Amino acid sequence: MGVVHTFFTPERTRSLLAGRAAIFNYLLAALLGAVTPFCSCSAVPLFIGFLSAGVPLGITLTFLVAAPMIDQIAVVMLAAMFGWQIAALYFAFGIVVAMLAGLILTRMKLERYLEDWVLNIQRGAAAASSALSRPSRPDRFDAAWASVKEIVGRVWPYVMLGIAIGAGIHGYVPAEFMAQIMGKEAWWAVPVSVGIGVPMYTNTAGVIPIVEALYGKGAAMGTLLAFMMSVVALSLPEMIILRKALKLKLIAIYVSIVATGIILVGYIFNLIL
Repeated sequence: MGVVHTFFTPERTRSLLAGRAAIFNYLLAALLGAVTPFCSCSAVPLFIGFLSAGVPLGITLTFLVAAPMIDQIAVVMLAAMFGWQIAALYFAFGIVVAMLAGLILTRMKLERYLEDWVLNIQRGAAAASSALSRPSRPDRFDAAWASVKEIVGRVWPYVMLGIAIGAGIHGYVPAEFMAQIMGKEAWWAVPVSVGIGVPMYTNTAGVIPIVEALYGKGAAMGTLLAFMMSVVALSLPEMIILRKALKLKLIAIYVSIVATGIILVGYIFNLIL
C-alpha cells in the first residue's frame, strides 16, 4: 500500500475528480478514499483543495467519508481476526455508505452552507501548481518504506491501548452482560453503539482489538462494525476541523446522513451474519 500511495498524491487525486459529476465518479471518489492515506486530520486542506479544483461538493464529501472509514489496516486486521468474508463486506458496505452519502448531499444542493471564505476561493487556484515529476521505481520503494515506518510508528500505541482494553474486557466483563446489551436481540444496540462511537477518537488499528474482545463476549458483529465505522468516520475532532469550512447546518446534515447509513449497515450485518 505504501507503493500504491505514491501514485495518489493530493494533486493527482484532485485532478482525477475535478470537473466530474457522473455517478461513476462517486464510486471513483469512494475507491480513492479507500486507497489513499488521508485521515480525518487532512479533511480541511483536502476539502478546500478539492473544491478549488472544481470537484463537486457531493463527490468531495464521498471522498471524506471513505478516506478514514475504509482503511487498509482495518481490512487486513478484520480478515486476520474474522475472515475475509467479514473484511470484504466491511469494505463493500463502506463504499456504499460513502457513495450514498455523497449522492444524497448532492441532491440537497447544500453549497450555500459552505463558509463564505470557501465560496470566495478562486476556482482552480489549488490546481495551478506546477506538474510534479514522475518518481522512479527506487523512489517509490523508498517512499513506501518511509510510509511503513511512519504508519507503524503512528499506529502501535493505539494497538497497544486497544489490546489492553480488549484484555480488560476479556477478563472482567461478563459474557452474559455483553450479549444482552450488544447482541442481535437488543434492537437498540446499533444506534446506541453509533452514538457512543461518534464522540470518540481513535483509528481502526486501535478500535479493532476492542471489537474482537467484545465479539468474543457475545456482541453482534453488525453492532460492532457500526461502532467501529462511527468511531473512525464521524469522530468529534474531525467535525471540529470541518467547522472551519462548513456551517453547522451542513455538518449536522452530513453527520445525520452518514450515521443513518452506518446504522443501516449494522442492522444488515446482524441480519445476514
